[in-house]
Amino acid sequence: MDSLRVFTGNAHPELAKRICSYLGVDPGAAEVEAFPDGEIHVKIDENVRGCDIFIVQPTGAPAENLLELLIMVDAMKRASARRVTAVIPYFGYARQDRKDQPRVPISSKLVANLITTAGAERVLTMDLHSSQIQGFFDIPLDHLFAAPVLIEYFQSKEITDLTVVAPDVGSLKMARAYSKRLGATLALVDKRRTRADQTEVMNLIGEVEGRNVVIFDDIISTGSTIARAAVELKKRGAASIRVGVTHAGFAPAAQEVLGQAPIEEVVVTDSLPPKDIDLGGKLRVLTVSGILGEAIRRIHEERSLSSLFV
Repeated sequence: MDSLRVFTGNAHPELAKRICSYLGVDPGAAEVEAFPDGEIHVKIDENVRGCDIFIVQPTGAPAENLLELLIMVDAMKRASARRVTAVIPYFGYARQDRKDQPRVPISSKLVANLITTAGAERVLTMDLHSSQIQGFFDIPLDHLFAAPVLIEYFQSKEITDLTVVAPDVGSLKMARAYSKRLGATLALVDKRRTRADQTEVMNLIGEVEGRNVVIFDDIISTGSTIARAAVELKKRGAASIRVGVTHAGFAPAAQEVLGQAPIEEVVVTDSLPPKDIDLGGKLRVLTVSGILGEAIRRIHEERSLSSLFV
């Protein structure tokens, strides 16, 4: 893997280091910093001519994370890299994937255009909020799932009488896949969104009385959707409630919301950098560096990634 190089911006260098450790390579040498006036400056400190470049960078807030990725891709192309792959563990702006009301943008399409225009020739990402975003790119995109990591963890807990719950209709397909792999029953919380950041539980489809419940979702922000679902599940007689989420995009309100919810454990991955949040010992962070590292290895060696998509 002499031509393989893994670089990172400032969004999540810890994950990039774990990926490099998995691959047995040193992190690429680059300066990614801000000028005194706030403009981003990038300088690649090693020869990348003819190399296969992978840039690890989640693109969630702040906007500098996305801008760093774009500028790094441009720098690599101008330095004659053979191929540049944007490794985006968390694809920011993914929830803005359609016009659900008048005069709003489709921001995820805009971000896809920016990444492509900057010069990326491939994208590697994980647990998109909606699969349709793959079609926003005119370059190859590999869509991985954190399911193997989360499933392995919950299987190790040997939870009996297990029911997997989808917190909304949008996550039903994901929940069905988890329930099949875990040998669990399936339930759905039907909700209605009252505001952009608030939901109201309307109905529960499925049986949870006396069952140990795991709620799976792709991202957790304020935690209100999951907290309301947990309260409803407890009312319906759930014995215990756990949460498994890929992207830990904790908003400031999440600490209070999740801390007060009847949840025993919140299990997330390191697709996003850790937030300063105290859930009273409920929080458990798993790494997805192995999945991303293996995908990078296979892309570099021009091998199939099919076995990683399950």
